[in-house]
Amino acid sequence: MVSAMRAPEPVAERVSDPAKLERVFELRGLSAWYGAAQALRNITFDIPKNRVTAIIGPSGCGKSTLIRCLDRMNDLIPGFRAEGHVTYHDEDIYGPAADPVLLRRHIGMVFQKPNPFPKSVFDNVAFGPRINGYTGNMHEVVEGSLRRAVLWDEVKDKLGASGLALSGGQQQRLCIARALAVEPDVLLMDEPCSALDPIATYRIEELITDLARDYSIVIVTHNMQQASRVSDLTAFLLAGEERTGELVEFGPTRDLFTRPADERTEAYITGRFG
Repeated sequence: MVSAMRAPEPVAERVSDPAKLERVFELRGLSAWYGAAQALRNITFDIPKNRVTAIIGPSGCGKSTLIRCLDRMNDLIPGFRAEGHVTYHDEDIYGPAADPVLLRRHIGMVFQKPNPFPKSVFDNVAFGPRINGYTGNMHEVVEGSLRRAVLWDEVKDKLGASGLALSGGQQQRLCIARALAVEPDVLLMDEPCSALDPIATYRIEELITDLARDYSIVIVTHNMQQASRVSDLTAFLLAGEERTGELVEFGPTRDLFTRPADERTEAYITGRFG
């Protein structure tokens, strides 16, 4: 029974002053468009190192657009453009010298729906290191990544089986292992539990808490309880004029959920809209 499980220990209480934390990303006046339609307007906040930052808000407020600005994945969409500044370890990722391919080698991405490749479990995890030219002990990389994703014990005897044969929760942890195999600095997670059952969701949440010791994690979620359980800091977005996403409030998750500074935040968190 899920109710009998120990909930992941909250991490939000560890943060009192975000300004004192080391930053991995700094967003300053970030705005984004798809063609003539503006998706984000003037987003400004910092994402700290080795913490979990949640992005919450109702559908259509630009959460996925925002997280995909951090690895420039939106660049692959025709008509997309961004203005403002996003720095990653003090380097402007939208500057003329920025290399988005190199950037993505340091930033892993986990999507809403598990998307293992139609390959074996082993080859799914080994895919990234191989295309990056890794020539060391691949078995060690695969085993280490699967262990960090808390999947090794479940798949160690079926590394040659298709990743598509795993359960939904296992597939999502396989995708996390695949992202970890290239030794990223950051993990971006866009609704990683929305397609999973409660038990699989619990395992992913517990994994997120564990991974935050070694990685900076940004998670988009519609689930308020999930944000309160796993994140240190939370950014609340809302679609303002012309359905453009704007930042309403950002701060320690405990503060945002217990004493929000903006009445719109309180209304959303308590379910009065959204």
